[in-house]
Amino acid sequence: MHKHPQSPRKLRWRSAAAALAASVAASAFLAVPSAQANEPADPPAAQQLPSPTPGFPLPSKHTQQAVDPASDFTSKWTRADAKQIMAQSNPSVAPGQNSMSPDVTMPEIPEDFPAMNDDVWVWDTWSLTDENANQISYKGYDVIFSLVADRHAGYGFDQRHWNARIGYFFRKTNADPAKDKWNYGGHLFLDNTSIGNTEWSGSTRLMQGNQVNVFYTATTFHDVAERNAGGGGIAPDAAIAKALGKIHADKNGVTFDGFQHTKLLEPDGKMYQTKAQNPGFAFRDPYTFADPAHPGKTYMVFEGNTAGNRGDYQCKGEDLGYQPGDPHAEKLTDVQNTGAHYQTANVGLAVADNKDLTKWSFLPPILSANCVNDQTERPQIFIQNENGKNKYYLYTISHQFTYADGMRGPDGVYGFVGDGIRSDYQPVNNSGLALGSPTDLNLPANNPSGTISGQQNGRQFQAYSHYVQPNGLVQSFIDNVNGVRGGSLSPTVKINFKNGVTQVDRSFGQNGLGPFGYLPTNKRIGGEGLYK
Repeated sequence: MHKHPQSPRKLRWRSAAAALAASVAASAFLAVPSAQANEPADPPAAQQLPSPTPGFPLPSKHTQQAVDPASDFTSKWTRADAKQIMAQSNPSVAPGQNSMSPDVTMPEIPEDFPAMNDDVWVWDTWSLTDENANQISYKGYDVIFSLVADRHAGYGFDQRHWNARIGYFFRKTNADPAKDKWNYGGHLFLDNTSIGNTEWSGSTRLMQGNQVNVFYTATTFHDVAERNAGGGGIAPDAAIAKALGKIHADKNGVTFDGFQHTKLLEPDGKMYQTKAQNPGFAFRDPYTFADPAHPGKTYMVFEGNTAGNRGDYQCKGEDLGYQPGDPHAEKLTDVQNTGAHYQTANVGLAVADNKDLTKWSFLPPILSANCVNDQTERPQIFIQNENGKNKYYLYTISHQFTYADGMRGPDGVYGFVGDGIRSDYQPVNNSGLALGSPTDLNLPANNPSGTISGQQNGRQFQAYSHYVQPNGLVQSFIDNVNGVRGGSLSPTVKINFKNGVTQVDRSFGQNGLGPFGYLPTNKRIGGEGLYK
């Protein structure tokens, strides 16, 4: 596994805690061997959470304590927590510079980045993994999966979403990640065989033998032609689905076949918002995993929204999360009157009811961001052993423009840590922000699809859809670098984290930037024959 590529090359190419029951004893976690967790990230230089900033509210108190995954406790990412993003930002930078700490800022991507593929745009990307999120090399090949769209079909980069298909790429495990390009294998599924007419993000697991389960978002747009022509607007349908197929590898490369598709889940309207309740609902991005604390069970996290008709939600004191008597606390009525109740993101949880993973049941959300943010996309559970105890890091991604009024934060990765799948999650760095594109948070956000305007940092939307890998490597795609649009994979960066503290590792690669599209494998399956 290439953890610290240092190849001499020029980057010339072209983005209510007290009420928690102690239902899971700490000893149960202490007994779990670290081998069942992810390969841990390196620790940050400092492992103390940031001190309070004068003039800002205190963050909410979180115990990190775990409860049973089937219980109805939902941790809150509160406004008091999210206010720490600005508390830890520099109010005095020159307009348009980066105001965030270097510890949470992604290094700058060069404008002359390479096109990963000349025929398709590439964005949300994930690896072939096992149930413990190890990244699998299969018969000597590394394999990744990406959302792709045709660069030459006549529609623009921002119209890719309703034309998205899952494609796959492969290259030899012993390839030089700084020089050897990924080989594009084409669409993963045959045309007109998936559950929806559009395929959105998910995850892919190697099962027994050469079987693979692809969990994905089956999205159905009813007005693709109109949207491609610049119109449309009918809300799509969405379901979580899976496809069981087979992977093959030989001297010529990697192929897939035999996929059988099964619809798994649709939002219930009780815990997870439906299209009827909100045409802009979110229900997507399935990520499945095994929990060493609950052997024999398979869980799934996904992006959702709090159930109920859009606009009906009433902000609660627990959503604000201010400590009693805090002089900088907002008033509940003031927050409600700003329209913050329209922001109702959550991270959902489901459990498999059979070994074939074809039947699933909803569990209550493990995290809500009501009155804080409206999107918690592509969630992942990253389990790493810290001081003999497994800690559960929930990573998700979000945008500037999905924050509620009075909140401010960059496009990027947000993290939360607890003692189990369902915990009173502590936001990393007290704020939740783990990694953001360079942004001047003192200036208002701009539309990510439009021209970079005014004085704002030209790299505020340089990368998105981050995917956290073993050892803290983080992959994303390039969206907009100083007005140059992307559609290719970003340079991989590395975050070190422990004890709820994260830090960008600027010793990694070239000034913090590793190779473009670097998703190294850390486990080999299927024989050694092609490694040499």
